[in-house]
Amino acid sequence: MCGCDRGQPTPPIATHVEDMDLPKSADSIGLEFKQIPAGTFMMGDTTVDERATPHEVILTTFFKMGVHEVTQAQYEQVMGVNPSEFKGAAKPVEKVSWKDAIEFCRKLSELPAEKAAGNVYRLPTESEWEYACRAGTKTKYSFGDDDADLDAYAWYGDNSDGTTHPVGSKQPNPWGLYDMNGNVSEWCQDWYGDYPSGSVTDPTGPPTGDPTGASWGSFRVLRGGGWDASAEGCPSASRGGSYPSYRSYNFGFRVCLSSPGK
Repeated sequence: MCGCDRGQPTPPIATHVEDMDLPKSADSIGLEFKQIPAGTFMMGDTTVDERATPHEVILTTFFKMGVHEVTQAQYEQVMGVNPSEFKGAAKPVEKVSWKDAIEFCRKLSELPAEKAAGNVYRLPTESEWEYACRAGTKTKYSFGDDDADLDAYAWYGDNSDGTTHPVGSKQPNPWGLYDMNGNVSEWCQDWYGDYPSGSVTDPTGPPTGDPTGASWGSFRVLRGGGWDASAEGCPSASRGGSYPSYRSYNFGFRVCLSSPGK
């Protein structure tokens, strides 16, 4: 992936399709994936985050996005430990750093069944994450603009009772992805920094952190809000970040799958 035009035709603008039936697959530890189509979308919203400058993003190829956040059972199966504060096999793993998430991806990719299949796991880029979260929509959330509807789709400060909940227990977005809003904030691959002002192709964020030297320049991106977030922290364009070695019971992740032919 790169931030330049490869000379390929521009993918179509993603359109909202209610309950879009995207291709689905699963791996050896039970992680499920949806094949997200290539497309073009407007990323960012300064009414949500002043540093989220709206700009066109072109994603030239499909990618496979985890249907759910990685659960505690799945994390323990690969890593041999469960660091989570809010225990529950089907709950999302939390108290994991960005570095922990990267190591999980590495170890999962090295499992015999995954290695034999040529599967490689990684964190989503921030642009992939927002594209998948929006699911072809331009509204505040994938289900519209009304905060009152958030309860049906997300565990957040108003309904979580101060804890995480089993993944997939709320409604999915139109592309079949669960908990894109709420439950845990999700690590992305990118460094946290200002968005570009113009159109970009397959962006991966700043190369080494924010070149302005701002305090968040050494942060990695977190997305989606969490169980303790207000509604204002859960929109599709809402951004966060933290040090890559920092662990919190707010922080979890989902993964992308790169398989042969991708």
